[in-house]
Amino acid sequence: MSKKVQAIYLWWHKSVIDQELLQSLPNLKVIANSGVGMDHLDLKLVASFGVKVANAPCDVSGSTADTEVALLLASARRLVEGYHIAISSGMEYCEADFLGVEVTGATLRINGMGSIGYKIALRAKAFEMNILYHNRTWRKEQEEQAVGATYCKKIDSLLQKADFVMVVVSLTPLTDELIGKREMELMKPAATLINISGGTIQNCPATALQTGVIRAAALEVTYPEPLPRDHMLLKLENIIITPRLSIKTGKATYMITEEAAENILAALNGLPIPSEVLPS
Repeated sequence: MSKKVQAIYLWWHKSVIDQELLQSLPNLKVIANSGVGMDHLDLKLVASFGVKVANAPCDVSGSTADTEVALLLASARRLVEGYHIAISSGMEYCEADFLGVEVTGATLRINGMGSIGYKIALRAKAFEMNILYHNRTWRKEQEEQAVGATYCKKIDSLLQKADFVMVVVSLTPLTDELIGKREMELMKPAATLINISGGTIQNCPATALQTGVIRAAALEVTYPEPLPRDHMLLKLENIIITPRLSIKTGKATYMITEEAAENILAALNGLPIPSEVLPS
């Protein structure tokens, strides 16, 4: 079948696009990705085979923002731990000292105030949260006022007083390992880290959660992904790990697939590709 293949639709980085695969598909014209992030593709390698690449930047920021806020709430109120207590065989009552933390009125730091970060801020405003953000550029004054957000020039100041730190940035060489041991030690012991960005953006060591450097973490992504089944993070109670649920709704999946199909059809018909991505 290799000579018949003209297009590849990637979903969750599968298949792996390497030199061996590209060499085996002499008539391949386009690779369409099911999402915006392209860090799993060697764009220069693909281009060297004369193959075009497209992503699917359709607006699924609302779905992603919903997931991020869901992680915040679930971690704050210890919903996963509470669920396991409620269904345990010896359940009689919940201990009086099984306590979560307040969300209403808490301080939220958003690292990355693009379309997703801003929609998170809109949702956080409903919880009367104190919102601070760090971004490459300031949002417009009227946008800041609409959500009651304040700009922080340096990421360190973003971390030091946060009750919740949300990481919503694209994975680039500049953001790789953006949140590590030093950054976690700047955070309050009562703080929670929430990350839906690339897995290597945050390095959340189990020791930080075990020793109380931070209170809890909620991660949409990990590195590696999935984690080895004996990984220490999987044995902790003060962490929530999900298998990339941010765009897993029927509507979002349909929109992404539709956009990828449009990119493929354009490439096969020799037309401009709506969402073509060029190697930098």
